[in-house]
Amino acid sequence: MSDRDWMQAALAQARHAALEGEVPVGAVLVRDGALIATGRNAPLAHCDPTAHAEILALRAAGEALGNYRLDGCTLYVTLEPCPMCFAAICHARVARVVYAAPDPRAGACGGAIDLQRAPWHHFQPEIDTGPCEAEAAELLQQFFQARR
Repeated sequence: MSDRDWMQAALAQARHAALEGEVPVGAVLVRDGALIATGRNAPLAHCDPTAHAEILALRAAGEALGNYRLDGCTLYVTLEPCPMCFAAICHARVARVVYAAPDPRAGACGGAIDLQRAPWHHFQPEIDTGPCEAEAAELLQQFFQARR
């Protein structure tokens, strides 16, 4: 499957989050062309401020693989990861992150800040952007417009 195909799977997770009243962000984690785990925003449902799509996908992947180190994995996420999620991604040693929509308010991969360039990180995943950016951004915009 292509990056676009995997991002479509992450967008499906984001749509589920929106149906549940959560901010529509979804993630899928892949290794060697196989789906390992999925996640979608659920801080309201879990009463947990750390229940971001990326964190839930990382937790599920760690359990599925029996290891918190996720070497060789790619994480597809519909919104640029925040600093908390980016730090967890680095700690898990995720090889590559592909995100759809940039987040100029809280993104940690160049949106608000660029932790990729932080000298204290001893591991840096490859970062790619682009697939389904407009679709992911539109999903977020529609969600927040409906709330106003």
